[in-house]
Amino acid sequence: MPTRLKPTRLEYVVDGVKLRSQLSTAALEHLGDLAAQRKAALEILKAALFRGRMIAKERLENGAGGIETARLLSGVTDEVVSALYDFTTVHVFRARNPTEGERLALMAVGGYGRGTLAPYSDLDLLFVRPYKQTAHTESVIEFMLYALWDLGFKVGHASRTIEECIKLSREDYTIRTSILEARRLTGDGKLAEELVRRFRAEVVKGTGAEFVAAKLKERDERHARAGASRYMVEPNVKEGKGGLRDLNTLFWIAQYLHPGETLERVMQLEMFDRREVRGFIVAFDFLWAVRCHLHFATGRPEERLSFDLQPELARRMGYGDRGDAPAVERFMRRYFLIAKDVGALTRVFAAKLEADQVKMAPKGISRFIPGRKVTRKPLAEPGFHEVGGRLDVDPDIFEQDPVNLLRLFRIADQRNLDLHPDAFTAASRSTNLITSAVRRDRHAAKVFLDILARGRDPRTTLTLMNEAGVLGRYLPEFGRIVAQMQFNMYHSYTVDEHTLRAVGVIAEIAAGSLAEDHPLSNQVMPLIVDREALFLAMLLHDTGKGGAGGQEVAGARAARQACERLGLERSKIELVAWLVEHHLVMSDYAQKRDVSDPRTVGDFARIVQTPERLRLLLVLTVADIRAVGPGVWNGWKGQLMRELYAATEAVFRGGRGSDATAALKRYQENAAYDARVRLAKADPKAEAWGDAMEDAYFTAFEDAEVLTHARLSQTAREGLGAAAICAVRPDLNASELMVAAADRPRLFMDVADAITAAGANVVGARVFTSRTGQALDVFYVQDVGGQPFGVADERVLIRLADDLAAAARGEPPAREVRRKDMGRAAAFAITPNVMLDNEASETATVVETAGRDRPGLLAALARTLAEAGLTITSAHIDGYGERAVDAFYVVDATGAKVTDAKKRNALKAALLAALSDEAEPANARRAALPKARASVAR
Repeated sequence: MPTRLKPTRLEYVVDGVKLRSQLSTAALEHLGDLAAQRKAALEILKAALFRGRMIAKERLENGAGGIETARLLSGVTDEVVSALYDFTTVHVFRARNPTEGERLALMAVGGYGRGTLAPYSDLDLLFVRPYKQTAHTESVIEFMLYALWDLGFKVGHASRTIEECIKLSREDYTIRTSILEARRLTGDGKLAEELVRRFRAEVVKGTGAEFVAAKLKERDERHARAGASRYMVEPNVKEGKGGLRDLNTLFWIAQYLHPGETLERVMQLEMFDRREVRGFIVAFDFLWAVRCHLHFATGRPEERLSFDLQPELARRMGYGDRGDAPAVERFMRRYFLIAKDVGALTRVFAAKLEADQVKMAPKGISRFIPGRKVTRKPLAEPGFHEVGGRLDVDPDIFEQDPVNLLRLFRIADQRNLDLHPDAFTAASRSTNLITSAVRRDRHAAKVFLDILARGRDPRTTLTLMNEAGVLGRYLPEFGRIVAQMQFNMYHSYTVDEHTLRAVGVIAEIAAGSLAEDHPLSNQVMPLIVDREALFLAMLLHDTGKGGAGGQEVAGARAARQACERLGLERSKIELVAWLVEHHLVMSDYAQKRDVSDPRTVGDFARIVQTPERLRLLLVLTVADIRAVGPGVWNGWKGQLMRELYAATEAVFRGGRGSDATAALKRYQENAAYDARVRLAKADPKAEAWGDAMEDAYFTAFEDAEVLTHARLSQTAREGLGAAAICAVRPDLNASELMVAAADRPRLFMDVADAITAAGANVVGARVFTSRTGQALDVFYVQDVGGQPFGVADERVLIRLADDLAAAARGEPPAREVRRKDMGRAAAFAITPNVMLDNEASETATVVETAGRDRPGLLAALARTLAEAGLTITSAHIDGYGERAVDAFYVVDATGAKVTDAKKRNALKAALLAALSDEAEPANARRAALPKARASVAR
């Protein structure tokens, strides 16, 4: 990290006296020529502004603090705006004997009034007049605004009388807040003083409770717009939860309740202890540094810390790689720890408001309404009581017994009570009482497991424990992943936030509230014997991220340590460790392997071993994927999971000593026989087609789908040799593309090309070939927004069906594939990888590829395989944000595996070349930004 620079004096950066002298000289040199005077003045002011910004930028990059930089930029702007005002009123529109109506005060309001300014922030100005606007004041304001716009400022301005300011402040909280921070820049000092005096007396006085309520409501609405979690991995530094606006809200409330006092003075009041004051200053300084770096890096008022900017910000702020932790993840973890501290500060501040100003009511904004009588109701648990519908504690309860730190949250959960802010503050200040002895205390373990596995709302309760610092202190393995960020586009949240959401998903499945989305999980949840092990495995499943030996092995090691400390029996410890170590296995087998292949199911069944583990792994996997982020879970993944579960369950039903392959074949044969009988009854003409399809086909589709496929194949045979149907499948959150044609080399490649040319994104594919040489390819596609392709316009799907049929016949593509800018994915350095496996299948070579996802990648890989003389018998498409992981089952022209070493090496090299063929970023500034290694952790 750069060495911290000492603050500099403003006059060393911009000399206001010298600046005004230069402007006066320019005015005299061009006396009588207003255009020349204006041009010369603007050149002088631009130079001063540029010098000030460059000095601020250089100092920031060399270790100056964020607050100092924001104040320096504000000071430079003060000098420029004030000098422009003096130039305007002295040399352009001078009133030698100003009348009462020509008095004018120029005030900074909003963030600028606070004396802090980001490099490209808006400039909020208030021109205060005594009466209605005169021709003179109108001319001064107009000249200044045009000049400021020419200087490159985006100006938010208003011209009002004091009466108008008071009236509008009473009606509009936004205006009231901006005037709360009003600061005189130049002009009539008495006017400015009068506005401040009347504002405090006529607007602020006696309205503290309503202002607090309005600001907290405004904050909640802002969080809802920006994303309710403060742990979203592309945070908005200004507006996001845990960002600058949250700290500013605290400052506004404090300033409103203590008018006339500076922030420094407010923070010295009895309501804050030294640690909280330091936390406020550190958070404010860090967030301001991030915001200023963002503006300087992009050259615009950018507030979102997007993936492509994170590596650059990490570099600018002096973060480097440390072991396996890349610089960008270390920087982002610091950011999220700050955001967590901001949340804690907000709670502490609310508690102190209650003590200092009002007696709060139970919930919502009404808790700030004064005058309510608050009752204190003792609870059965000693030292705990209910105050106004919230749970509070005696002052020394945690010192008496540190296990009470856990009991606090259990009682709140059991009684469905909000935590009193004083209780939350006391808990967060007492975390050091949780020692190794407390962690091994059997009473503490019982309380903790009650919260986790038997609680009413474990996600909410554990989140409160996490924000108070109790959860990570009690469970150090979890504490190591608090605020940890994975630098990839797959995860939407930090590791701890993702984990707590996943715990919440399991609780919802157990309650039956997700039966429609996850019918199989809902069905098997009551059959699970050890729910405690399931919840523990979910809480600990990602604790190995960044650990030695890899995520799964390190996670199992951490799980064993945690469970042993909790005093669990050995069998449960091993079950939890096994679930953590294998929590990715089911998704890997379902999404990257052919579930209809007996080898796949046999291998998976040998790993799982028991029906109980299968049930546990299913629920764990579903919750894990669903909690990754919006849109990651979809019906297609659910279908794959259900197929793998059913096939594995069939193997287990065959008995312990049965051969897995034989058991699965019996299962497929029985299912196929029944399906063929039903198909023949539904459509006798389809009987021959059904007999020609392999048994595994019938386990993948429902009867209605089989009938549709049979009729589509008949249309292809009787028509032009190929046919296609496209339909939206809301249950899979995708559109289904069905193509029937005579099998031929490059068929899959041509169809994939047509899909790419249409702009669709393939999320899944199934490939079947009958014994009579009839191919049936089924694709599941989405648009760029993750919605079913063509859901808003049926004509899109009709045209795509025509394109697919033409492609299947071998006709040239009707549309050209266009390369697209990689967008945010350009931030990630991704090393492509290719693996060839002849052991994963009885009949084919499994080719697994991983690389940067892009439009046309599937078609490019299919083309490479076709050019190598290989036929795709099964394709499995998966994606993890910026990374695509595709698996193909292939055979050569003779129907055999690829065994020749020379051919295997040539194929691997060709696939790596296809994976590496990337479009360059269209945006020049983005192209110049540094890349960082994408995290492969899931």
